[in-house]
Amino acid sequence: MTLILIQMTLLMACGAVWRFAKPAGLSAEQTRQVLTTVVFYWLLPAMVLEVLWTAEIGWQSFQYTLLGMGSIILAMLCIYLVGVVFKFENKRLGAMILAAAFPNVTYLGLPVLEQVFGSWARSVVIQMDLFAATPLLFTVGALIAKHYGEERSEKPKAIWLFFNAPPFWAAALAVILNINGIVAPVWLLGVLQKLSAAVVPLMLFSLGLALSWKAISVRNIPYVIPVIFIKLVLMPWFALILVGFLPVSFDYRAAAVLDLAMPSMLLGIIFCDRYQLDSGLYAMAVTVTTATSLISLPFWHSVLTGGSY
Repeated sequence: MTLILIQMTLLMACGAVWRFAKPAGLSAEQTRQVLTTVVFYWLLPAMVLEVLWTAEIGWQSFQYTLLGMGSIILAMLCIYLVGVVFKFENKRLGAMILAAAFPNVTYLGLPVLEQVFGSWARSVVIQMDLFAATPLLFTVGALIAKHYGEERSEKPKAIWLFFNAPPFWAAALAVILNINGIVAPVWLLGVLQKLSAAVVPLMLFSLGLALSWKAISVRNIPYVIPVIFIKLVLMPWFALILVGFLPVSFDYRAAAVLDLAMPSMLLGIIFCDRYQLDSGLYAMAVTVTTATSLISLPFWHSVLTGGSY
């Protein structure tokens, strides 16, 4: 596990180096926007279609939904209670709830789980993301951001419009094809696999582009500490307890819980910017939890598999 994380870290470091070097005059923000757009609109939908078309969809998918949503909601409640006790400012508390509750199940979870458990773990990641984390982010997460922040747009975007996105279209198509027993043509499956192969390195490189140590501020340390503890310690523990009540096989159980042990989700910064939450605090939480996860993920992997780290 440690060797795998070293490899992942080196790929992220390539993105961090780009941030400082700016080859061809391209900034990290410009490069990341292009790469994430290609991944989001083309490569990731191809992977979703490939994986869910041939995956076992049914009761197990519902279990991932229960596990993911249950763990996220419990983490939300914990950070909310911390905010109430210490009377944090609304804009800070809103950013803290998003950072503590929503894990980076795809951009970091996908490459880590695929390397640790094998290609079958991609199905766990995609279902955990599309059936649990992302729907909850675009509904409850958006409402929390709106409640603690403020929306300056004259025409607010309806929440359901967030689901009008290529990965969800691909997931809906894949589920329909899967349920109806339509076999994927060999030529099409080959194309999808080649497109899918580019997802992991580009995700890690983009994650490195997004991380910035400039976001770290001494004044935000008291707010980030509870986020780290809840995100990397309590939330995986919640998931470990909840999964014990579900009839999930051992390997799939370990993969699902480890996916929920990932650091803070990058996508939350969009909600912080849109609803005027503390974006600097959120960016620091993402950077620090990602760095700290290099220690916490091997620990949880050891707990889940009974191995050494």
